[in-house]
Amino acid sequence: MSRVAVLQMTSGIDPEANAHVLAGAVDRAAGEGAAMLFTPEMSGLLDRDRKRAAGAISIEQETPALAMVRDAASRAGIWVSLGSLAVATDEGRWANRAFVIGPHGEIVARYDKIHMFDVDLASGESWRESNAYKPGDEVVTVADTPVGKLGLSICYDIRFPALFEALGRARCDCIAIPAAFTVPTGSAHWHVLQRARAIEASAFVVAAAQVGEHEDGRQTYGHSLVVDPWGEVLLDIGGEQAGLEFADIDLTRIAAVREQVPSLANRREIAK
Repeated sequence: MSRVAVLQMTSGIDPEANAHVLAGAVDRAAGEGAAMLFTPEMSGLLDRDRKRAAGAISIEQETPALAMVRDAASRAGIWVSLGSLAVATDEGRWANRAFVIGPHGEIVARYDKIHMFDVDLASGESWRESNAYKPGDEVVTVADTPVGKLGLSICYDIRFPALFEALGRARCDCIAIPAAFTVPTGSAHWHVLQRARAIEASAFVVAAAQVGEHEDGRQTYGHSLVVDPWGEVLLDIGGEQAGLEFADIDLTRIAAVREQVPSLANRREIAK
């Protein structure tokens, strides 16, 4: 049995303030017996004003949230799935990058969000993530974490089954799906997509999310989830406020589900 902590945030436009929230969550998670902490997409900065954000986005080595979380993880001896941070690159556009940090503060893995959220919503909201962010192109898994083999994704990736088929083929035990879902799309699709991805991969899903009214004017859906391989929701933090909550992940559940529904073993290539 592995105890995980899930942080639901209302990240703002001040990177230092967000970094202190993250470091505090690391300390509390470890203090309450969690082996691993999961945080949302854009944990270090959430600002849709890109001119203003540009002054707060640094290269990886100078990003306050990353440095503070690494230090806190090392002190506490806990793993952290740092949902994602905006980091500057030498290619013009930023990266929306997830990090897995080990219990000595080391960066174990990085994943750059593959699918960019470019959409006009019926609510009048318009998003063009690809204007500012360069998409990644690599599927990333991390072996031997406290939740077994961990697969990485970020938010909008959830709508693209090919990525999760790849994570299923890799026999991931758990998939992190950190997010900053809008309220209209969250209300319609959040729970069903998270449960579907868990069922398809016969794996746990941990989806730490942003929630509420943010300093930049946006509103996010919340409902950070932990879902088991059968699709049962073990934890739902709700859509009202930020907070840190806990769930116990029983990795023996994975083998039992895969024996009952051996979809990974029965999968066949579909002729094109």
